[in-house]
Amino acid sequence: MSAGFGERARAGIAERGPLCVGIDPHAALLAAWGLTDDAAGVREFGLRTVDAVTDRVAFVKPQVSFFERFGSRGIAALEEVLVAARAAGLIVIADAKRGDIGSTMDAYAAAWLTPGSPLEADALTVNPYLGVGALDGAFALAEAHGKGLFVLAATSNPEARELQRSRSAAGSTVAADVIAEVSARNAAAVDGDEWGSAGFVIGATVDWTDAAIAAFAPVAPILAPGFGTQGAEPRDLRTRFGAMAASVIASESRSILAAGPDGLTHAVDTRVAQYQEAAHG
Repeated sequence: MSAGFGERARAGIAERGPLCVGIDPHAALLAAWGLTDDAAGVREFGLRTVDAVTDRVAFVKPQVSFFERFGSRGIAALEEVLVAARAAGLIVIADAKRGDIGSTMDAYAAAWLTPGSPLEADALTVNPYLGVGALDGAFALAEAHGKGLFVLAATSNPEARELQRSRSAAGSTVAADVIAEVSARNAAAVDGDEWGSAGFVIGATVDWTDAAIAAFAPVAPILAPGFGTQGAEPRDLRTRFGAMAASVIASESRSILAAGPDGLTHAVDTRVAQYQEAAHG
C-alpha cells in the first residue's frame, strides 16, 4: 500500500526542506515577467515556475483564483500546470479553500482529489467554518486515494481573528476546536508515529498563545503562509512553531516570484539554504 499524504509530506520535508513555492500569477507579477495578463500568461508563468523549482523544493502551491479569473481558458491553463508539476515529482497543494455541505462538498473533493481528474492535486486547502463534519466526504475521499487536506485553523489575516479566537462554552477557541476534531480523525487513521494526512493551515505570524492553540498529536503537516513578504523569516521557524516546527511547510510566493524568471532559481536556492541553516543552527 502506498504511503498516505502525511508520510509523503514528511518525506518531502526531510529530502528537500520545508519551502513551498506558491504559484500566484498576480497581474503585477505577470507584467514584471513580461507576460500578458490573460490565460496564456498565467499558463506560461505557472510552467516556468514548475521548471525552475523542480528538484529544488518538494512542494508547490498554485493559487487557483489567479487562474479562475480567465474562465475556462484559465482553468485549462491550471490543468496544464498541475499535470506538469505532478509529472515533475512535485507535491502539489491546490490552494482553493473549498468548503460547503453534502454533495456539493463531495463534488469539490472529487474535482481536486480523484486520480485522473483534470484538476488532480496531491492535497487541497479546505474551509471548516460550515462545520468540520461538513468535510466528511472530503476526508473519506482523501484517505481512499492517498491525498491530503489542509484545514484552515488559525489564519493570519486580521479579519479572521474574532471568529477563530471566539471561545466555546468549554473555554476553547474555535481554532483549537478545529485542530482537536481533525486530530481525532487523524488518530483513527494512522498507525504508530505516522503523520496524519489531514493537515492544518496555521499562519506563520499567528501568536499561538493568543489563538489558544498548542502542539497536537498525531503530528500532521502544517501549511504556513506568512513567510517572506508577510514578515516571517526562515530563522523564525522554530521560535514561531516550537515543537511542531519539523512538520511545517513554509509557503512563500511573492518573496520568491518577485525575482523574475531569470532570478527564480537563485532565489529558491538561497531560500532553501536559509531554511537548512535554520533547521540545523
